[in-house]
Amino acid sequence: ALAFVESPVQLLNVLEWAHNHPAPDTATPLTLVVLPPNDPMTRGQLRRMAELARDEGITVSWQEARDGMGGAVSSLLSLARRLRRARTLVIGDPFSRYVQLLLALTPARAERQITVVDDGTATMEFVSQLARGERFVRWHRRGVRGGARGLLFAPVSRRARRRLTPRPDGKRPVEVFSSMPVEPPENVTVTANEFAWTRARFGPPRLTQGADLVGTSLVETGVVDTERYLEAVASLAREYGATRYFAHRRESSEKLQQVSAATGLEIVRPDLPLELVARRGPVGRTILSFPSTVVHTLPLALAGTAVTVAVCDVDPAWLTRNASPRAQGFLAGVTGTATGAHRLPSTPGPSA
Repeated sequence: ALAFVESPVQLLNVLEWAHNHPAPDTATPLTLVVLPPNDPMTRGQLRRMAELARDEGITVSWQEARDGMGGAVSSLLSLARRLRRARTLVIGDPFSRYVQLLLALTPARAERQITVVDDGTATMEFVSQLARGERFVRWHRRGVRGGARGLLFAPVSRRARRRLTPRPDGKRPVEVFSSMPVEPPENVTVTANEFAWTRARFGPPRLTQGADLVGTSLVETGVVDTERYLEAVASLAREYGATRYFAHRRESSEKLQQVSAATGLEIVRPDLPLELVARRGPVGRTILSFPSTVVHTLPLALAGTAVTVAVCDVDPAWLTRNASPRAQGFLAGVTGTATGAHRLPSTPGPSA
Protein backbone atom coordinates (compact mmCIF):
# COMPACT_ATOMS: atom_id res chain seq x y z
CA ALA A 1 0.00 0.00 0.00
CA LEU A 2 1.37 3.38 -1.03
CA ALA A 3 -0.01 6.83 -0.17
CA PHE A 4 0.89 10.27 -1.58
CA VAL A 5 0.13 13.43 0.42
CA GLU A 6 1.06 17.09 0.01
CA SER A 7 -0.77 18.75 2.89
CA PRO A 8 -1.36 18.14 6.63
CA VAL A 9 -5.10 17.58 6.08
CA GLN A 10 -4.42 14.93 3.45
CA LEU A 11 -2.04 13.19 5.85
CA LEU A 12 -4.63 13.31 8.63
CA ASN A 13 -7.19 11.71 6.35
CA VAL A 14 -4.76 8.94 5.37
CA LEU A 15 -4.44 8.18 9.10
CA GLU A 16 -8.23 8.10 9.34
CA TRP A 17 -8.41 5.80 6.30
CA ALA A 18 -5.81 3.43 7.77
CA HIS A 19 -7.78 3.36 11.06
CA ASN A 20 -10.96 2.58 9.11
CA HIS A 21 -9.25 -0.06 6.93
CA PRO A 22 -7.00 -2.06 9.30
CA ALA A 23 -4.54 -4.21 7.39
CA PRO A 24 -4.25 -7.94 8.18
CA ASP A 25 -1.13 -9.02 10.08
CA THR A 26 0.33 -10.56 6.95
CA ALA A 27 -0.02 -7.41 4.87
CA THR A 28 2.88 -5.12 3.98
CA PRO A 29 2.62 -1.96 6.09
CA LEU A 30 1.42 1.25 4.51
CA THR A 31 4.16 3.50 3.12
CA LEU A 32 3.31 7.20 3.22
CA VAL A 33 5.15 9.44 0.75
CA VAL A 34 5.13 13.11 1.76
CA LEU A 35 5.63 15.57 -1.12
CA PRO A 36 6.07 18.82 0.83
CA PRO A 37 5.48 22.25 -0.73
CA ASN A 38 7.89 25.09 -0.08
CA ASP A 39 5.99 27.25 2.42
CA PRO A 40 7.35 26.88 5.97
CA MET A 41 4.01 26.64 7.82
CA THR A 42 2.77 23.72 5.74
CA ARG A 43 6.12 21.95 6.05
CA GLY A 44 6.06 22.36 9.82
CA GLN A 45 2.57 20.88 10.12
CA LEU A 46 3.54 18.03 7.79
CA ARG A 47 6.54 17.16 9.97
CA ARG A 48 4.34 17.05 13.08
CA MET A 49 1.79 14.88 11.27
CA ALA A 50 4.56 12.59 9.99
CA GLU A 51 5.57 11.97 13.61
CA LEU A 52 2.00 10.93 14.44
CA ALA A 53 1.99 8.59 11.41
CA ARG A 54 5.20 6.91 12.57
CA ASP A 55 3.64 6.47 16.01
CA GLU A 56 0.88 4.48 14.25
CA GLY A 57 3.43 2.13 12.68
CA ILE A 58 3.32 3.71 9.22
CA THR A 59 6.50 4.01 7.18
CA VAL A 60 7.02 7.65 6.18
CA SER A 61 9.14 8.72 3.20
CA TRP A 62 9.85 12.48 2.98
CA GLN A 63 10.42 13.25 -0.71
CA GLU A 64 11.73 16.68 -1.78
CA ALA A 65 10.11 16.49 -5.21
CA ARG A 66 10.23 20.26 -5.77
CA ASP A 67 13.95 20.71 -5.09
CA GLY A 68 15.00 21.88 -8.56
CA MET A 69 14.65 20.15 -11.91
CA GLY A 70 17.24 17.45 -11.15
CA GLY A 71 15.61 16.55 -7.84
CA ALA A 72 12.16 16.52 -9.41
CA VAL A 73 13.16 14.13 -12.21
CA SER A 74 15.03 11.82 -9.82
CA SER A 75 12.07 11.74 -7.41
CA LEU A 76 9.64 11.16 -10.25
CA LEU A 77 11.51 8.12 -11.59
CA SER A 78 11.96 6.63 -8.13
CA LEU A 79 8.31 7.12 -7.15
CA ALA A 80 7.05 5.82 -10.51
CA ARG A 81 8.86 2.51 -9.88
CA ARG A 82 7.35 2.23 -6.40
CA LEU A 83 3.93 3.13 -7.74
CA ARG A 84 4.01 0.35 -10.34
CA ARG A 85 4.57 -2.21 -7.55
CA ALA A 86 1.77 -0.92 -5.31
CA ARG A 87 -1.40 -3.00 -5.02
CA THR A 88 -3.25 -0.29 -3.12
CA LEU A 89 -2.79 3.39 -3.95
CA VAL A 90 -4.04 6.19 -1.67
CA ILE A 91 -4.07 9.74 -3.08
CA GLY A 92 -4.52 12.94 -1.13
CA ASP A 93 -4.74 15.41 -4.03
CA PRO A 94 -5.95 14.18 -7.43
CA PHE A 95 -5.61 17.78 -8.72
CA SER A 96 -1.84 17.77 -8.06
CA ARG A 97 0.06 17.93 -11.32
CA TYR A 98 2.90 15.95 -9.75
CA VAL A 99 0.53 13.14 -8.73
CA GLN A 100 -1.19 13.26 -12.13
CA LEU A 101 2.18 12.88 -13.83
CA LEU A 102 2.96 9.86 -11.65
CA LEU A 103 -0.39 8.30 -12.51
CA ALA A 104 0.13 8.96 -16.22
CA LEU A 105 3.40 7.01 -16.10
CA THR A 106 1.70 3.84 -14.84
CA PRO A 107 0.37 1.14 -17.21
CA ALA A 108 -3.21 1.65 -18.35
CA ARG A 109 -4.16 -1.94 -17.46
CA ALA A 110 -2.61 -1.91 -13.99
CA GLU A 111 -4.74 -3.76 -11.44
CA ARG A 112 -4.90 -2.03 -8.07
CA GLN A 113 -7.24 -0.59 -5.49
CA ILE A 114 -7.32 3.21 -5.67
CA THR A 115 -8.54 5.38 -2.81
CA VAL A 116 -8.85 9.17 -2.87
CA VAL A 117 -8.97 10.69 0.61
CA ASP A 118 -10.29 14.15 1.40
CA ASP A 119 -8.33 17.21 0.40
CA GLY A 120 -10.96 19.52 1.83
CA THR A 121 -13.84 20.90 -0.21
CA ALA A 122 -11.91 20.13 -3.40
CA THR A 123 -13.12 16.54 -3.01
CA MET A 124 -16.63 17.66 -3.90
CA GLU A 125 -15.40 19.14 -7.16
CA PHE A 126 -13.18 16.14 -7.91
CA VAL A 127 -16.08 13.68 -7.60
CA SER A 128 -18.40 15.77 -9.78
CA GLN A 129 -15.72 16.24 -12.47
CA LEU A 130 -14.92 12.52 -12.41
CA ALA A 131 -18.61 11.72 -12.88
CA ARG A 132 -18.88 14.10 -15.84
CA GLY A 133 -15.62 12.95 -17.40
CA GLU A 134 -14.19 16.47 -17.24
CA ARG A 135 -10.59 17.53 -16.89
CA PHE A 136 -9.61 18.08 -13.26
CA VAL A 137 -9.63 21.82 -12.44
CA ARG A 138 -9.78 23.30 -8.94
CA TRP A 139 -13.01 25.15 -8.27
CA HIS A 140 -11.40 28.54 -7.52
CA ARG A 141 -9.40 28.62 -10.76
CA ARG A 142 -10.79 31.07 -13.30
CA GLY A 143 -11.39 29.60 -16.72
CA VAL A 144 -11.60 25.98 -17.78
CA ARG A 145 -8.26 25.37 -19.44
CA GLY A 146 -5.90 26.82 -16.82
CA GLY A 147 -3.89 28.91 -19.31
CA ALA A 148 -1.01 27.86 -21.54
CA ARG A 149 0.49 25.53 -18.94
CA GLY A 150 -2.89 23.84 -18.59
CA LEU A 151 -3.08 23.25 -22.33
CA LEU A 152 0.39 21.70 -22.38
CA PHE A 153 -0.48 19.50 -19.42
CA ALA A 154 -3.90 18.46 -20.77
CA PRO A 155 -2.76 15.08 -22.24
CA VAL A 156 -1.20 14.12 -18.90
CA SER A 157 -4.36 15.18 -17.05
CA ARG A 158 -6.51 13.06 -19.36
CA ARG A 159 -4.32 9.99 -18.77
CA ALA A 160 -4.44 10.56 -15.01
CA ARG A 161 -8.23 10.85 -15.07
CA ARG A 162 -8.47 7.52 -16.91
CA ARG A 163 -6.22 5.93 -14.25
CA LEU A 164 -8.64 7.22 -11.57
CA THR A 165 -11.68 5.81 -13.36
CA PRO A 166 -12.89 2.31 -12.34
CA ARG A 167 -12.35 -0.39 -14.93
CA PRO A 168 -15.51 -2.11 -16.22
CA ASP A 169 -14.03 -5.52 -15.36
CA GLY A 170 -13.76 -4.52 -11.69
CA LYS A 171 -9.97 -4.91 -11.58
CA ARG A 172 -9.37 -1.27 -10.66
CA PRO A 173 -11.86 -0.49 -7.88
CA VAL A 174 -12.00 3.16 -6.84
CA GLU A 175 -12.96 4.40 -3.38
CA VAL A 176 -13.50 7.94 -2.12
CA PHE A 177 -12.90 8.17 1.63
CA SER A 178 -14.63 11.38 2.59
CA SER A 179 -16.41 13.41 5.24
CA MET A 180 -17.82 15.66 2.51
CA PRO A 181 -21.29 15.29 0.96
CA VAL A 182 -20.51 13.63 -2.36
CA GLU A 183 -22.57 11.61 -4.81
CA PRO A 184 -20.41 8.76 -6.11
CA PRO A 185 -20.06 8.25 -9.86
CA GLU A 186 -20.93 4.84 -11.27
CA ASN A 187 -18.75 2.04 -9.85
CA VAL A 188 -17.09 4.36 -7.30
CA THR A 189 -17.50 3.48 -3.63
CA VAL A 190 -17.81 6.26 -1.03
CA THR A 191 -16.74 5.41 2.53
CA ALA A 192 -17.67 7.88 5.26
CA ASN A 193 -14.80 9.44 7.18
CA GLU A 194 -16.18 10.01 10.68
CA PHE A 195 -12.85 11.01 12.30
CA ALA A 196 -12.85 7.95 14.53
CA TRP A 197 -9.04 7.96 14.84
CA THR A 198 -9.00 11.63 15.89
CA ARG A 199 -11.65 11.10 18.56
CA ALA A 200 -9.91 7.98 19.89
CA ARG A 201 -6.47 9.61 19.96
CA PHE A 202 -7.27 13.07 21.40
CA GLY A 203 -9.62 14.81 23.80
CA PRO A 204 -12.24 15.49 24.80
CA PRO A 205 -11.17 19.15 24.93
CA ARG A 206 -11.52 21.69 27.72
CA LEU A 207 -14.01 24.36 26.63
CA THR A 208 -13.58 28.10 27.08
CA GLN A 209 -16.40 30.62 27.42
CA GLY A 210 -15.57 32.67 24.33
CA ALA A 211 -15.85 31.98 20.62
CA ASP A 212 -13.04 31.08 18.21
CA LEU A 213 -12.96 32.21 14.58
CA VAL A 214 -11.45 30.09 11.83
CA GLY A 215 -9.46 31.88 9.15
CA THR A 216 -9.70 31.17 5.45
CA SER A 217 -7.44 31.49 2.40
CA LEU A 218 -10.24 32.87 0.19
CA VAL A 219 -8.32 36.16 -0.07
CA GLU A 220 -5.07 34.43 -1.01
CA THR A 221 -6.78 32.40 -3.74
CA GLY A 222 -8.25 35.58 -5.24
CA VAL A 223 -11.89 34.75 -4.45
CA VAL A 224 -12.74 37.35 -1.76
CA ASP A 225 -11.72 41.01 -1.54
CA THR A 226 -9.34 41.78 1.33
CA GLU A 227 -11.22 44.79 2.74
CA ARG A 228 -14.55 43.00 2.61
CA TYR A 229 -13.05 40.02 4.38
CA LEU A 230 -11.56 42.16 7.16
CA GLU A 231 -14.91 43.91 7.70
CA ALA A 232 -16.71 40.56 7.90
CA VAL A 233 -14.21 39.15 10.40
CA ALA A 234 -14.52 42.26 12.57
CA SER A 235 -18.32 42.06 12.48
CA LEU A 236 -18.33 38.37 13.44
CA ALA A 237 -15.87 38.99 16.28
CA ARG A 238 -18.03 41.80 17.70
CA GLU A 239 -21.35 39.98 17.37
CA TYR A 240 -20.24 36.65 18.84
CA GLY A 241 -17.50 37.73 21.24
CA ALA A 242 -14.67 35.93 19.47
CA THR A 243 -11.26 36.17 21.11
CA ARG A 244 -9.00 33.99 18.93
CA TYR A 245 -8.42 33.70 15.18
CA PHE A 246 -7.05 30.35 13.97
CA ALA A 247 -5.03 31.20 10.88
CA HIS A 248 -5.23 29.09 7.76
CA ARG A 249 -1.80 27.78 6.82
CA ARG A 250 -1.93 29.67 3.50
CA GLU A 251 -2.83 33.06 4.97
CA SER A 252 -0.17 35.71 4.47
CA SER A 253 1.56 37.39 7.39
CA GLU A 254 0.53 40.80 6.03
CA LYS A 255 -3.17 39.88 6.06
CA LEU A 256 -2.94 38.37 9.53
CA GLN A 257 -1.41 41.62 10.80
CA GLN A 258 -4.38 43.45 9.27
CA VAL A 259 -6.81 41.05 10.97
CA SER A 260 -5.14 41.64 14.33
CA ALA A 261 -5.11 45.42 13.92
CA ALA A 262 -8.74 45.58 12.76
CA THR A 263 -10.22 43.21 15.35
CA GLY A 264 -7.86 42.82 18.31
CA LEU A 265 -8.19 39.03 17.94
CA GLU A 266 -5.33 36.83 19.13
CA ILE A 267 -3.80 35.26 16.02
CA VAL A 268 -3.06 31.54 16.49
CA ARG A 269 -0.99 29.66 13.94
CA PRO A 270 -1.89 25.98 14.52
CA ASP A 271 0.94 23.45 14.41
CA LEU A 272 -1.50 20.69 13.38
CA PRO A 273 -4.73 20.51 11.34
CA LEU A 274 -7.56 22.33 13.12
CA GLU A 275 -9.48 19.10 13.72
CA LEU A 276 -6.67 17.91 16.00
CA VAL A 277 -6.09 21.32 17.60
CA ALA A 278 -9.78 21.63 18.47
CA ARG A 279 -10.00 18.06 19.74
CA ARG A 280 -7.00 18.56 22.03
CA GLY A 281 -8.32 21.92 23.26
CA PRO A 282 -8.79 24.27 24.84
CA VAL A 283 -11.40 25.47 22.37
CA GLY A 284 -14.31 27.91 22.43
CA ARG A 285 -17.85 26.73 22.94
CA THR A 286 -18.64 28.30 19.57
CA ILE A 287 -16.42 27.99 16.49
CA LEU A 288 -17.20 30.46 13.71
CA SER A 289 -16.18 29.80 10.13
CA PHE A 290 -16.77 30.94 6.58
CA PRO A 291 -17.58 28.21 4.01
CA SER A 292 -14.69 25.74 4.22
CA THR A 293 -13.83 22.14 4.93
CA VAL A 294 -14.00 22.60 8.71
CA VAL A 295 -17.77 23.19 8.73
CA HIS A 296 -18.03 19.54 7.68
CA THR A 297 -15.11 18.04 9.61
CA LEU A 298 -15.19 19.82 12.98
CA PRO A 299 -18.71 18.61 13.92
CA LEU A 300 -17.42 15.05 13.38
CA ALA A 301 -14.14 15.54 15.23
CA LEU A 302 -15.96 17.25 18.12
CA ALA A 303 -18.92 14.85 18.29
CA GLY A 304 -20.01 14.29 21.87
CA THR A 305 -18.78 17.69 23.08
CA ALA A 306 -20.77 20.87 23.72
CA VAL A 307 -19.05 22.81 20.92
CA THR A 308 -21.24 24.50 18.30
CA VAL A 309 -19.81 25.02 14.83
CA ALA A 310 -21.42 27.96 13.02
CA VAL A 311 -20.94 28.93 9.38
CA CYS A 312 -21.30 32.39 7.86
CA ASP A 313 -22.19 32.69 4.18
CA VAL A 314 -19.98 34.65 1.80
CA ASP A 315 -21.93 37.62 0.44
CA PRO A 316 -21.64 37.85 -3.39
CA ALA A 317 -20.53 41.48 -2.92
CA TRP A 318 -17.32 40.24 -1.27
CA LEU A 319 -16.12 38.41 -4.40
CA THR A 320 -13.33 39.91 -6.47
CA ARG A 321 -13.61 40.65 -10.17
CA ASN A 322 -11.19 37.81 -10.84
CA ALA A 323 -13.15 35.21 -8.88
CA SER A 324 -14.15 32.13 -10.83
CA PRO A 325 -17.75 32.21 -12.09
CA ARG A 326 -18.23 28.95 -10.16
CA ALA A 327 -17.08 30.43 -6.85
CA GLN A 328 -20.37 31.71 -5.43
CA GLY A 329 -22.34 28.58 -6.26
CA PHE A 330 -19.62 26.31 -4.95
CA LEU A 331 -19.29 28.21 -1.64
CA ALA A 332 -23.06 28.25 -1.20
CA GLY A 333 -23.07 24.49 -1.73
CA VAL A 334 -20.38 24.01 0.91
CA THR A 335 -22.53 25.93 3.41
CA GLY A 336 -25.86 24.41 2.43
CA THR A 337 -24.65 20.81 2.75
CA ALA A 338 -22.96 21.29 6.15
CA THR A 339 -25.63 19.46 8.12
CA GLY A 340 -23.55 19.29 11.31
CA ALA A 341 -22.92 23.04 11.45
CA HIS A 342 -25.27 25.78 12.61
CA ARG A 343 -26.05 28.27 9.85
CA LEU A 344 -25.97 31.79 11.18
CA PRO A 345 -29.42 33.45 11.00
CA SER A 346 -28.03 36.47 9.21
CA THR A 347 -24.86 37.35 7.42
CA PRO A 348 -22.93 39.85 9.49
CA GLY A 349 -20.34 42.12 8.03
CA PRO A 350 -20.32 44.37 4.97
CA SER A 351 -23.41 44.79 2.88
CA ALA A 352 -23.60 45.10 -0.86
